[in-house]
Amino acid sequence: MMQDTIAAIATPSGEGGIAVIRVSGDEAVAISDRVYSGKSKLADVATHTVHYGHIREPESGARIEEVLVTVMRAPRSFTKEDVVEISCHGGFVSVRKVLDLLLENGARLAEPGEFTKRAFLNGRIDLSQAEAVIDLIRAKSDRAFKIALKQSEGSLSKRIKELRHRLVELMAHIEVNIDYPEHDVEELTNAFIKTKCTEALDDIERLLASAQQGKILREGLTTAIIGRPNVGKSSLLNTLAQEERAIVTDIAGTTRDVVEEYVHVNGIPLKLLDTAGIRETSDIVEKIGVEKSRQALGDADLILLVFNGAEELVPEERAMIEELSGRQVIAIINKLDLDQRLDEQVLIDAFGEERVVRMSLLEHQGVSDLEKAIGGLFFSGQIESSDLTYVSNARHIHLLKLAKAALTEAYGAAESFVPIDMIQIDIRNAWEHLGEIIGDSVSESLIDQIFSQFCLGK
Repeated sequence: MMQDTIAAIATPSGEGGIAVIRVSGDEAVAISDRVYSGKSKLADVATHTVHYGHIREPESGARIEEVLVTVMRAPRSFTKEDVVEISCHGGFVSVRKVLDLLLENGARLAEPGEFTKRAFLNGRIDLSQAEAVIDLIRAKSDRAFKIALKQSEGSLSKRIKELRHRLVELMAHIEVNIDYPEHDVEELTNAFIKTKCTEALDDIERLLASAQQGKILREGLTTAIIGRPNVGKSSLLNTLAQEERAIVTDIAGTTRDVVEEYVHVNGIPLKLLDTAGIRETSDIVEKIGVEKSRQALGDADLILLVFNGAEELVPEERAMIEELSGRQVIAIINKLDLDQRLDEQVLIDAFGEERVVRMSLLEHQGVSDLEKAIGGLFFSGQIESSDLTYVSNARHIHLLKLAKAALTEAYGAAESFVPIDMIQIDIRNAWEHLGEIIGDSVSESLIDQIFSQFCLGK
């Protein structure tokens, strides 16, 4: 498979100014030359140069496309193999014809993520950097993009490698102590092992402490807007989205289905779900909407619970307040522009003063207070900007937790004066778990699984 020359469309399908077809492998230049016609053969041009010409059908000579071709010779390319990138007119037909010609003349259609997989297998990037490429593509905010970019440049890899290096030094001390006890080496005591384990555990804890924030910035917060009919849920969605995404009327029960919209609040991506008003109803369609609202409520990371400040709390709302105890809730008292009748103290007692926001969506009052409350709930008021090494990948988080457990076992064993050769097993396990993050010790099946998540052509 690695000996094959692969090709794929590297740009999204659809109409556009240009489309790019990427070819990588030992025969990339030769195969491209079979279908390319220009001033010079691609085999004769210098690396990292761009050339104007045409794609032609080899047998008939029929002109297929007008192109610009970039040649990048190994090892100075993304895959560390010879790479040719053909830029042609964007569109469904033209780009497909060029790709089909390449496949007919010796290339194989690339599997999803195979270009990045080759970059990993050829040693250009490690596994955590490869996974960061997915995050770059899927980033939903500037902050998420910057974090993914840092990781693709190796910020997480560097910290993991430093941590593994210290564990290797500790294992080397143990080996010397076991194999050459008669030599004059630094005495390896249980206290020394505990100190080194504590230092490593502190580093892992710092990485894990960033996990919640990193996961939020990577995936966003699923945010359900909940409340009785006509309290301002759709108005809240429209205000945060800064466009009319949901229908707003004075008629109760207007929203019958869940309306989704992605927004950014203080750099935090939110997947907003505007739901049907939760109430008892005999309307069959509205009843289905209420059921969907309850489902969205169960799936939500954050709940924006909206109330009409001009009305007293009704039993349904009091039941909802009690039901949501312990969840990540921000209570919004809307219609601040009207005479207030709602008992705010009930909400303050249930959720805390900092989670109660007073707004008038009609007059756009209180939006900044809501943004501040969301930031405070998940990021202690702000997103850290000094260190962009966030752990956001679920696989990385799992492996860090396994490494932490192994080192905790090693610390406990040292405290109980277990023989040091037994303690070394736990330290080695931690070292191997950390190695899986960057791909130093990982199975082929896992590699295939990770790269299968990529889009074709990446």
